[in-house]
Order: sequence, then structure tokens, then C-alpha cells
Amino acid sequence: MSMVKPSEIEAVEALAALAQAQRLRAFRALVVAGAAGLTPSTLTALLQIAPSALSFHLKALSHAGLVSAQSSGRNLIYRAEFARMNDLLTYLTQDCCQGQSCAVVPERANTCF
Repeated sequence: MSMVKPSEIEAVEALAALAQAQRLRAFRALVVAGAAGLTPSTLTALLQIAPSALSFHLKALSHAGLVSAQSSGRNLIYRAEFARMNDLLTYLTQDCCQGQSCAVVPERANTCF
């Protein structure tokens, strides 16, 4: 886990990238896929969007550092960047409850890769 605190600008860029329904759906699908990732063709079928639209959305997510792509033969495999996601979540919640123990504790804590 990277534990690098994103700057305010980086946090805004990441949140802006997620502030669109199809990009959010694509990111969530990649989170569910985990380390295996997904090909663009699988994502277009899963999300029922045109390849050109998916390409546009993946580019925005990649620019924000939320997804990465790796060549695998003739395909690209897209993966969620869990360290970046966790850094963003840490940034958003670092001052939760003004440094005190929070009154509401989730039933279970989820830690991503």
C-alpha cells in the first residue's frame, strides 16, 4: 500500500474523474475484477457502451491515476489502481471525527489490495 497523501489538486482530479456515471461504473467494474483486470471488449459488453465512449472514459480515469493498462498479447488489460484509491479514501477521511475515535464503527473493515 502506497500511503502517499495525495495533494488537494490530485484529490479533486480523481473525484472529478469519478463524477460521471459511466466512468464510475467502469471503475467499479475494475475494482470488482481485482488484480485480473478486464479487457476493453469485456468492459464494453459489461457496461453496454460503445468502444469509443469507453476509451474516452478510461483515458480520464487513467489520467487521474485511478486505472492502469498493461499490454497482454494483442489486448490491453485495465486494472483499478487500489493504492491510489486507498490513498484518496485516506485523504478524504484523515480528519474524520476531529482526530477522535469515531462514534460509528463499520461492522467490518474492507482493505483493498
